[in-house]
Amino acid sequence: MRPPSPRLLSERYPFLYPVSVAAHRLDRRARWLLDRRPHARLDAGADTPHRVVRHGSLLMRRLGDVDMALQRNKVENLRLAIRHLDGQVLRPGDELSFWRCVGQPSARRGYLRGLVLVHGRMSSDVGGGLCQLSNLLHWMVLHTTMRVVERHHHGYDPFPDSGRVIPFGSGATVFYNYVDFRFVNPGPETYRIRLWLTGDELRGELWADRRPPVRLHVRERDHRFFRSGGRIYRENRLVRTAVDRRTGRRAGQEVVLHNVCPVLYEPGPGTIVHEEAPAGAEGPVRVPFLPAGSA
Repeated sequence: MRPPSPRLLSERYPFLYPVSVAAHRLDRRARWLLDRRPHARLDAGADTPHRVVRHGSLLMRRLGDVDMALQRNKVENLRLAIRHLDGQVLRPGDELSFWRCVGQPSARRGYLRGLVLVHGRMSSDVGGGLCQLSNLLHWMVLHTTMRVVERHHHGYDPFPDSGRVIPFGSGATVFYNYVDFRFVNPGPETYRIRLWLTGDELRGELWADRRPPVRLHVRERDHRFFRSGGRIYRENRLVRTAVDRRTGRRAGQEVVLHNVCPVLYEPGPGTIVHEEAPAGAEGPVRVPFLPAGSA
């Protein structure tokens, strides 16, 4: 008989939750020690004159009745975190791990309490809000030839689309250190990450040493709300289309993400909520032991 998973144990016995977190963090640190793959690094000498993609997201959004002080703290947390990611260079074969670059977001390092999502409930914790940074990185990476090797879906859709500029489900939740966001550069381009804060936005760009032969566009398809088991879920697919820069013709298309998760709000007036689950849907996306994520 197989023993219960750490996730199930922590859900059944909440007092085991800190033990499970500590065990998963220790396991991830051990993997880092044994990892011999080449990783992204700061390299001021890398020549990357071609901007491939840029994106920005608002720093302060009204999110229900969430205390705006938590969002102001988030801005400081982002300021600290981007110092470790801005300027990182990925040469062919290199991998970047969000947490290996950023490190632990602790109070000792200056991080403040920000908004987090814990088991479907909004809360606050030191370092909260860093998912805005991983979300932005993920969206930009989807528009390059780099390949995502670890990405965790937010377990819930916590807020309506007020102020949202990219499709639902395009984010990447992070929780130190084992719920990570990692991507690899299979080549042949070399990429540099640029990140900074303005008065009202988090902004990012990816630059390359050569102009990729195709432009990549990511769009939403098959978006819908549906009701199942007394809960309302949201579903969509993100489709990436490659367009040849020289001819302007479509060079390929693929579904890069299929998102299904419960929502924590009542869809607005006029929103159609289907009464049946979509074909092939199995309910909310589940990820291995995902206790929390920065909102």
